[in-house]
Amino acid sequence: MFGWFGKKQQKSVPKEEDRKGFFERLKQGLSRTREAISQNLDRIVMGKKEITPELLDELEEVLFTADLGVSTTMELIQDVKERVKRKELNDSSKLKEALKDLMKNILTIERQPLELDSKRPFVIIIIGVNGVGKTTTIGKLGHHLKSEGLNPLFVAADTFRAAAIEQLEIWGERVGIPVIKQKPGADPSAVVYDGLEAAVNRGFDVVLIDTAGRLHTKHNLMDELMKIQRVASKRLEGAPHEVWLVLDATTGQNAISQAKSFKEAMGVTGIILTKLDGTAKGGVVLAIAKELQIPILWIGVGEKLEDLRPFDPEEFVEAIFD
Repeated sequence: MFGWFGKKQQKSVPKEEDRKGFFERLKQGLSRTREAISQNLDRIVMGKKEITPELLDELEEVLFTADLGVSTTMELIQDVKERVKRKELNDSSKLKEALKDLMKNILTIERQPLELDSKRPFVIIIIGVNGVGKTTTIGKLGHHLKSEGLNPLFVAADTFRAAAIEQLEIWGERVGIPVIKQKPGADPSAVVYDGLEAAVNRGFDVVLIDTAGRLHTKHNLMDELMKIQRVASKRLEGAPHEVWLVLDATTGQNAISQAKSFKEAMGVTGIILTKLDGTAKGGVVLAIAKELQIPILWIGVGEKLEDLRPFDPEEFVEAIFD
């Protein structure tokens, strides 16, 4: 079996009951979002056979309340209206299946496979504001990398907070991954340079770089992150190979405004959405995909190591409707 990172896994192919277990955990993690979308949809179609303008108004409210955002909600409503007009959809009992198809289309964004074999060490910068779970996410990603037979390295480039360095060290000990660090207040770019030097000399496969989520101003933060990019590129041609943005699902539409700022400054290549188990606003996943056109790579639906999951559009949609 080939894992998410494209390496052949050491373990045997998961059993069918394991796959079912993963899906059940995903469903459990998305229970509040499922209540906001699927259960409310069941409520508004109950006792109604036809798809009327009044029903569509109620559907619009359901989608908007689940934090799909204005643009995504209106696109879905318009697509449903067109299907009704073409008489492809005229029975309210089929509305859920139609929405599932439309949502899967929005969430399916093509991405290039990670070239871990040809670009080694493969460098991934993890960015995002404080509190979204960056360091915890790096720890869990490291666990996934090791489970696929890869040799990862952590780089503690968030020198703005002493606690961030300590937290990454704790994760490094927990999952058995070395951490390159300097003292709090050190130049983050210097830490990154040291990290890439170590990765090249010691033969690491993947480098995960933790970064600050807050400096004195937003402008300072973006300048610092862009400097890290430049230093990485100078030390290793083509680095960073990926820039992954971590967003907190519980912030809803605010996550989109954060993403736009980071995308403009850093050229974000993928999104990791955390804390989906703590919100009824999981519809923001669709809003992010629609408005940013950046692939969602991973989602967090709990505290356990295995609760950071590769994002699968079909699996996600089934979990919020099942």
